[in-house]
Amino acid sequence: MRIASYNIRKAVGLDWRRDPLRIIRVLKDLDADVVTLQEADKRLGVRPAVLPQDQLYDQTGLRVLHVTNGPSSGWHGNAILVRDGWTVGATERMSLPGIEPRGALMADLDGPGGPLTVVGTHLGLRRGCRQLQLAHLLEELAANTNRAVIAGDFNEWSPRIGFDILEHAFDLVSPGRSFHASRPVAPLDRFAVGRGLRVAGAGVFAQGEARRASDHLPIWMDLEV
Repeated sequence: MRIASYNIRKAVGLDWRRDPLRIIRVLKDLDADVVTLQEADKRLGVRPAVLPQDQLYDQTGLRVLHVTNGPSSGWHGNAILVRDGWTVGATERMSLPGIEPRGALMADLDGPGGPLTVVGTHLGLRRGCRQLQLAHLLEELAANTNRAVIAGDFNEWSPRIGFDILEHAFDLVSPGRSFHASRPVAPLDRFAVGRGLRVAGAGVFAQGEARRASDHLPIWMDLEV
């Protein structure tokens, strides 16, 4: 199965046009079973969803997990998309500690590869805040880390440090430099993979419209299931 993560910057591309259909075309090319999105809602007012859900499903086969009663795709800009064939169990919205508002979504899924817990998040800009946020996610996952994946924009510029807190339960997968899309210099987008899952491959998707649809490139990871 393929899991992807993509900071879509509210569908505003490098040409400064908001083009949700362009993001949908990139998601179609990614061909993932589960996708975590960051910056998936507009920032102001009731934070309406950026992507039109009917067209998203028609072109990609992905559905948005609804976790609020409002018009947003998710929580704090985080959304989880799931392909048909996956059963959705419990979902949880989490507000993360720090000096800026950050959040995460957690969903228990069951599909062709068995049960899987997916956490989608967008961590803070300061390393101290990111440490607090990762500690909170570990606390929420408790003992259920074996078949869990944390996916998202981890906002860590260093390729080597910043994730010691995860080492006892997760393997960090950094597919490559995903920011800035025009000239990738930083591996901001990553996965943390529970020890009961095996990674078959991972990468940064830089084909076609992905190079201009957002300021981030999407990342992907294939799991053996």
